[in-house]
Amino acid sequence: MRCARRLGASVVEPHARWRAAGSTTGPVVLPPTGRLAPSPTGRLHLGHGRSFLLAWLQARSEGGRVWLRLEDLDRSRVRAAYAEQIRVDLEWLGLDWDGEPLVQSADEGPYAAALEALLRAGHAYPCVCSRSDIAARVDAPHAGDGELHYPGTCRGRFDSMEAAERATGRPAGVRLLVPAGVHSVVDGVLGEVHEDTAEVTGDLLLLRRDRVYSYHFAVVVDDGRQGVTEVLRGDDLATSAVRQAHLQGALGLAHPHWAHVPLVVDREGRRLAKRAGDLGLGELRERGVDPRFLVGALAASAGLLERAEPVAPRELLGSFDLARLPRAPAVIDGEGPGAVPLATVLRAAGVDLV
Repeated sequence: MRCARRLGASVVEPHARWRAAGSTTGPVVLPPTGRLAPSPTGRLHLGHGRSFLLAWLQARSEGGRVWLRLEDLDRSRVRAAYAEQIRVDLEWLGLDWDGEPLVQSADEGPYAAALEALLRAGHAYPCVCSRSDIAARVDAPHAGDGELHYPGTCRGRFDSMEAAERATGRPAGVRLLVPAGVHSVVDGVLGEVHEDTAEVTGDLLLLRRDRVYSYHFAVVVDDGRQGVTEVLRGDDLATSAVRQAHLQGALGLAHPHWAHVPLVVDREGRRLAKRAGDLGLGELRERGVDPRFLVGALAASAGLLERAEPVAPRELLGSFDLARLPRAPAVIDGEGPGAVPLATVLRAAGVDLV
């Protein structure tokens, strides 16, 4: 029986700017490259708008490239209408991108190839456990946010996907063997981010039993093949960087520069969500709001302007600096640094959403 190999522990820092994945000819300098990576599972809200604006500014302020990627592999939740609306909303906000958007579902070949490489190298293994199987284990604690800790039931159990499915009569997924211990990544906003992934989640799911690739896996493969060097997103995904670093190490990919920014929240401290019907970019666009008013409000909340005033994204390139970003959540119509003065902006734009 083939046993999967554990990867060695490490403190992860961005590669010295930048090393091409799998290069055998030494360091290769790549241009700063960021990405806007929405999922077409709902309308973009103000939190998305702020994160995407900052991600765009981070790459463009360094003269870099920006890719648009539609992360649509979970087809049960994806709607084509949302994909088109996302493009319209981003253009309305004043954000552009290089080349054609990468649509994940259009070609799953790169994910299949990367998965096979991990299996061959012994960094991953077949898993036939269902969610109910894992939940039934009394020694499998919850990892939080509805996530279950995987107790390693299938680790070292099967020689191949085919063997797993023959032996159990069940479809098999794939998991990454996660190294034990606390691991860290260096973040441009938060400093060092730590997680003992083996204790928090257990071995990471890469391919579900219904043949859907996981978010972490697809993101890592795509960032690698697109040469992404800058990843800026909400700080609710900070520990995801540690998990993705495990995958990057297993695949021999370079690590990007991570920056996780505070979320936009309402006055009760609740973070915005698509499913909660929070105010969306599309609604503002459809009501005739001048996008420069919104960009100015979002820029002011990020410390890029002293006060909210109409501005286009390109006018902010010279002032972008992550060090100016308030470390507290951006409160809609709150007080103090980091607030998003939405009501003031809407009044100035002559729009009443009540």
